[in-house]
Amino acid sequence: MNLTIGLTHYLVVAALLFSLGLICVLARRNAIGLLMGVELILNAANINLVAFAHFIEQNISGQIFALFVIVLAAAEAAIAMAIVLSIFRSFKHIDAALTIELKE
Repeated sequence: MNLTIGLTHYLVVAALLFSLGLICVLARRNAIGLLMGVELILNAANINLVAFAHFIEQNISGQIFALFVIVLAAAEAAIAMAIVLSIFRSFKHIDAALTIELKE
């Protein structure tokens, strides 16, 4: 039995990952949960970039764009975690809904 994984399979996985990330961003109040949702959304975009580069044009431009997205996601995660730690030190919680005023 010859089963091949096509572009549709990658797009379905990316759509599911994007949907889970969007649900996580919309439903979570915790700042860590929000960051995890954003990372899921960026990973879904990476899957789409690499899949289209592989199946459509047969060049590495999709992989290069995915590498840039990974670098940006790592920088976003580092900066966001620093902000979350700062908020936790100030307010003693990381609930994004309760952190309305950032002045001390």
